Amino acid sequence: MNKETVTLDVREDLRSGREPFSKIMRTVSDLQPEQSLLLIAPFEPVPLFAVLEEQGFAHEASEIGKGHWEVLFTRNGKISENAVNFPDAGEQKSNIAKVDQFIEVDARRLEPPQPMVKILEALAALPERTGVRAFTDRRPLHLYAQLEARGFTGQTEEQTDGSFITHIRRN
Repeated sequence: MNKETVTLDVREDLRSGREPFSKIMRTVSDLQPEQSLLLIAPFEPVPLFAVLEEQGFAHEASEIGKGHWEVLFTRNGKISENAVNFPDAGEQKSNIAKVDQFIEVDARRLEPPQPMVKILEALAALPERTGVRAFTDRRPLHLYAQLEARGFTGQTEEQTDGSFITHIRRN
């Protein structure tokens, strides 16, 4: 690869049980306009394709060995008006602080897609100036696009026990 390609290998993160989505999105946000991202993963990260397409990236995926994929993300210049902005943690925390109260949703010990369904149902009936604090066993990767489409943002933090808490608020 040339020096305009940033390589990110997330295989060890996934083997260790760490969700690499935030790491990937940080890397994407740090890319210079002329840079591309070469992602190496143990599977074809199909859900990531739509997320990065919204950010103006095209992709080329190829299996480089059994259970090993390379995906080259290059800018295509077409940024969707629905593009998700990924503010840094400090910015998100300041926005979350504007919520008066949180409703807690325990979506642990549920098989996908039930955690997302339970969280989205809570959001449908959410009073103004109220947020959701959702507890899940996994980082809710597929939830972020659903939140954005409904006018919400979310910040997920991994807990010491390996579970996750996602704070959700209206935009």
